Amino acid sequence: MLFTLNGIVIGVSILLTPIIVSFSSSALGASDIQIRDLAKTLGASSIQTNLAIMRETMWSIVLTVTAAFNRGFGELGIAMMVGANILGQTRVLTTSIALQSVMGNYALAMAFGIILMAIVIAVTLVINLVERLRQ
Repeated sequence: MLFTLNGIVIGVSILLTPIIVSFSSSALGASDIQIRDLAKTLGASSIQTNLAIMRETMWSIVLTVTAAFNRGFGELGIAMMVGANILGQTRVLTTSIALQSVMGNYALAMAFGIILMAIVIAVTLVINLVERLRQ
C-alpha cells in the first residue's frame, strides 16, 4: 500500500472519518426531539425514525461531507508520507505545490494553489447554491 494512490486514499479516509463521525453525530444529536417522538407516535419503526431524523438533518450532513472533502482535498501530509510524490503515480495537486515551491517555481506553485482553492470554493458554492434553491 505504500507509494500507491490506494494507500493515499486509505490514509485520507482514516484522517476524515473522525471529522465526519463527530460532525454528523452533532447534527443528528441537535435535531428536534419532537421529530423522533412524532415518528414513533405515528408507528414508525426504529429504522424509519432514524431515516426521518436523517432527512431533517440532511443539509447538516451535506455540510459535514463538504467540510471533510475540503479538508481531504487539501491534505498534503498523508500524500507525502504514504504516496511519496512519485511522478505519474502518486503526485497529486498538493504534492505538486510542495514540489514546485521547493524547486523555486513559485509562480507555478501559486497557480496550482489557486487551482486547488478554486476547486474547493466552487464545490462549496455549488452546495450552498443547491441548499438555497431547495429552500
